[in-house]
Parts: sequence; C-alpha cells; structure tokens
Amino acid sequence: MELSKRLMKIASYVNDCEAIADIGTDHGYIPIYLVKNNKCNSAIASDINKGPIEKASTNIRFEGLSEKIKCLLGGGLKPLKVGEVNGVIIAGMGGNLIRDIILEDIEKVKLYDFLILQPAQNPEVLREFLYNNNFEILNEDLILDDGKFYELFKVKYNENAKKINIKDEISYEISSILLESNNSLVNDYIKSKIKKYENIISYIKDDTSLAKKKKDILNEKINKLKEMIS
Repeated sequence: MELSKRLMKIASYVNDCEAIADIGTDHGYIPIYLVKNNKCNSAIASDINKGPIEKASTNIRFEGLSEKIKCLLGGGLKPLKVGEVNGVIIAGMGGNLIRDIILEDIEKVKLYDFLILQPAQNPEVLREFLYNNNFEILNEDLILDDGKFYELFKVKYNENAKKINIKDEISYEISSILLESNNSLVNDYIKSKIKKYENIISYIKDDTSLAKKKKDILNEKINKLKEMIS
C-alpha cells in the first residue's frame, strides 16, 4: 500500500502517540500506514458513510491490523469517546465542514494534543476560524498533488494562544505563516489563485453596478496577491 503525496504529507505531521483517529477515513490508508510504521500503537478509522467503513475494514483485515485499528460509523467526532485518542486527522472535506465538526465537539477538541486538518475546499474559512478561536497554530503547509494545491494545518486548542495579527482579509487566503516559511510552493499557489480570479472576471459579462462591484473586489484581490509574490 502506497500513500499519495497528499496523504503522506498528512501522515508526516502526526506525532508519535498512543492513539490517533482519522475522521472521514475513506479507505483507512492513513491509520494503516501510521500503525504499520509505529507512529501510533492503535488507531480509529471513522466515516459517516457505511461504504468507506466497509472498504477500510477490508483493507485493515488484509493488513492483519484488526486488533489495532477500530472502524467506527458516524459523523465527525461523535463516534469518539472523550480522551480516547491523542490527536485527530480531519481531511478531504471542505473548510466549512471541518470548522463545524470542531465546533460540534469542542470539549473533545480541547483535550487533543494536536489536530491535523487538510481541507479540500475553502481553506480560508477554516483559517479564519482557527485564527480567531483560541487555536495555537503549530504548522501550516502546502501540498501539490496531481495538479491540485491543498493547505494543511496542524493545531491544538489553547486558550492562551497568541493571536495572529491579520492586516487584511486576503491574509486568510495566503497566510503570513506560509509566506514567512519560504515554502517552495507558495508562489505557485498564489499564481494559481490569481489565475482563478482572472478567470472569474472573464466570465462576468453583465454591465450592472453589482457586476462592476464584483469585478472591483476581484481585481483588488488580484493586486494584493501579486504584491505577495517574491
């Protein structure tokens, strides 16, 4: 079993620990990898849908890890008991949904040593939530896998977390942490966002005041993104 570049990056951020939970596990690849490579002694593979859990269970049995990896059916963190794991992975879903999963079980979240979050869409929504709700940002990273960029957040709840200074809304799209890290992918990521906004502008054909306002907002974003490219 070989992990994709995206999943391997997620796995690389997991602390050595007693137990980890993978929320929205799909095929159970990450829990299998982590247990086989002694990153954790046990794991939970959880998913809201029965199909992925059945696939994960089959893969876990094939690897001979049924005694170390437990499959649970249910949404978000609900299947987990309080204190059952040291940390959780929530990946492959939208930033809005990841935020909502955290909020629904915030008392469990407060006890985790770390959370590794990798939104498939709307990372800026998740970043805004994390920056403004007592989360300590342990790491931020970028992944380019099969032509698509993914952002990754490693965080932990901390009531005394240092508040991150946000000068502009665009900082939720491209964070100062990523810029200051000299991540080799950050410039290409910014360029991809510029291209996306330019494409949106090209499809706005209306000449209404609302359309002009939308174009102005997008052009302002494009200019700010261009300033970020070193």
